[in-house]
Amino acid sequence: MVSYTVVIPAAGRGKRMGADENKLMLSLRGKPIVTWTLEVFDTDPWCERMILSIRPEERDWFEAMTAHMKTSVTYVSGGEERQQSVYEGLKVVAHDTIVMIHDGARPFVTHEQLHRVAEAALHGGAILAVPVKDTVKQVEHHHIERTVPREKLWLAQTPQAFQAQAILNAHERAAEQKIMGTDDASLFEWLGESVQVVLGDYHNIKMTTPEDLLFGDAILAKEDLQ
Repeated sequence: MVSYTVVIPAAGRGKRMGADENKLMLSLRGKPIVTWTLEVFDTDPWCERMILSIRPEERDWFEAMTAHMKTSVTYVSGGEERQQSVYEGLKVVAHDTIVMIHDGARPFVTHEQLHRVAEAALHGGAILAVPVKDTVKQVEHHHIERTVPREKLWLAQTPQAFQAQAILNAHERAAEQKIMGTDDASLFEWLGESVQVVLGDYHNIKMTTPEDLLFGDAILAKEDLQ
């Protein structure tokens, strides 16, 4: 067993979702999206602690949503950007543990996937990812410049896992030099560190647009039938 702490940035807004509120508060089958996500970690015996980076004005809501959970929950104030929220969460993680960073809007990750990523992180950075299935075009002004070979292309997911001190160092350096990464692994790569890809699942989608709520409902319906 590899014990870990998870940092979940949860201070965003639902712009692409078209929501007036934090998209994590939106309902999926009668339960907030973030609750589905947190319950995956709360029921994983490998997870020792959950750290949520939130907007202070939403703390009461989050505390009510996690009141029934057994895993320790710590709240920190998030930033304007996801990277800043993650950084604030990493500051309160014990330096000698494995830390996972996971999107609060990705509720369909499984315990088996969490465990494989945690084990891989003992030897460096590790992320869940899936191979690109579609043909990829590089486009400029609505015209194709080239077709990108997809054999080596993967779609990054979360969680992304690291030795806590190592990823904290990466975030500290990035903050000092005002570097914004596309994800946490990109900051690790920027420092020349190795990141291993662990095969994920196409069901591990991120709730980003209104259509994703339909996909999420379909995934839950399929699980109910199994």
